[in-house]
Amino acid sequence: MAANKSTITVQQIGSPIRRQPDQRQTLIGLGLNKMRKTSVLEDTPSVRGMINKVQHLVRIVEES
Repeated sequence: MAANKSTITVQQIGSPIRRQPDQRQTLIGLGLNKMRKTSVLEDTPSVRGMINKVQHLVRIVEES
């Protein structure tokens, strides 16, 4: 049974320089490591929690 998985696209808009180490690791966990880089992720509660943790460094481009 194939379920439609919703995805979310996030873009890094802030620099991890002078940020806490756990915020840097969260960006890496989201697949972001350079400014303006985008990453398409599965929309799950854990990914949403990671986005909320670094919400000042990322922007949601689109949800589908």
